[in-house]
Amino acid sequence: MDFTLEFERPVSELENQIRELRSTTNKNIDISHEIAALEAKVNQMLEEIYKKLSPWERTQLSRHPQRPHSIDYIEKIVTDFHEVHGDRRFADDPSMITGFGFMDGQKVAVIGIEKGRKTQEKIKRNFGMANPEGYRKALRVMQLASQFNIPVITFVDTPGAYPGIGAEERGQALAIAQNIEEMFNIKSPIISIIIGEGGSGGALGIAVADKVYMMEYSVYSVISPESCASILWSDPKMAETAANSLQLSPNKALELKVIDAVIKEPAGGAHRYPDQAIQKVKEAIQASLSQLQTVDTDLMMQNRFEKFRQMGNSTIIVDDKE
Repeated sequence: MDFTLEFERPVSELENQIRELRSTTNKNIDISHEIAALEAKVNQMLEEIYKKLSPWERTQLSRHPQRPHSIDYIEKIVTDFHEVHGDRRFADDPSMITGFGFMDGQKVAVIGIEKGRKTQEKIKRNFGMANPEGYRKALRVMQLASQFNIPVITFVDTPGAYPGIGAEERGQALAIAQNIEEMFNIKSPIISIIIGEGGSGGALGIAVADKVYMMEYSVYSVISPESCASILWSDPKMAETAANSLQLSPNKALELKVIDAVIKEPAGGAHRYPDQAIQKVKEAIQASLSQLQTVDTDLMMQNRFEKFRQMGNSTIIVDDKE
């Protein structure tokens, strides 16, 4: 089922006209010029609309239900994927997908936070809000990858870690803190991609990486706009104001050195052309792996530490091959 955001409606209306023209049953009338003119107008409108998105519109776009999810990237990028379940302490967390597979013949460990699409799947995946057992499962896989020098790839798409009573009783804060600490000790290259939402510690728990990328229309923030509005104004309806204040854009994150690069999305966003978006992510991962695998392990780990230690105010130590 198609889902259209308010600012996408003008484009959607033109695209409906194009579909109607293409489905015409009268083959004796040449309407190719009309279709071409409308397509050109659609491309122009997409460029104009997406060039001036507000932080709140960008947030809405990052949550678009047709946007590729972690499971889509895994299915398209990773072959022979074998999922790993459970944290060996409490249970399995379906919102955190972990496992091993191959990317163009290269063995990789993969971790992705999955929101789900249909109602039952969203409930199963807890709407992409992982429990402590999810973070412990992710760490279990990362530590195993470290032992065998297997690169780690993580896909981040979460409004934040689950704040429920049960999660807190089972050590939610501790699980995230341990992940953040232990990821600095992983001896394998780590690449993280913010593919949708990157909310608070829930995102950072799997995003302490050598290379951190954001998709062009993703968001990465210390707090969601709704939570920020609830704290500052005791009113989640002020989320748009909060989003604007938080300056939610990849360019701002890049300026502050919170991320390393922005992955461009197809015109109109990843949800319009998911295969193209997934291919761009794959290319970014391949390029990073090629570079990181030439760096001495100790230097790579030192760079990773300095990268996060000096965010926003200093130069990162880099290998001379970079």
